[in-house]
Amino acid sequence: MLKMNRETQDLLADYAGALRDGRVPTFLKSLTRHEAQTIASSHDFWDAAEITRVLNSVAFAGKAVTPNVHLFVSRVDARLASRLKKARSPSRQEHNVRTRL
Repeated sequence: MLKMNRETQDLLADYAGALRDGRVPTFLKSLTRHEAQTIASSHDFWDAAEITRVLNSVAFAGKAVTPNVHLFVSRVDARLASRLKKARSPSRQEHNVRTRL
């Protein structure tokens, strides 16, 4: 269980761990109202958090992976082609009306 009403140093240590593990949203959800107010009003926390982000990016720079947008673009192209194909084909209702006449 997480310790409640953590001090600024503890919050920074937890933030650094969350940043390293990719759990920043979970860290933010774990904050109590008092802790959130402490973070919001503490310039020391924000300075230290910025240093933590820089150190984290330097430490994991070799392991960083840039997203491959080729797969995304190909899926978008496929969806557009599918929509165009559907737009050109007569709808089911139009087909039923033609066969009844």
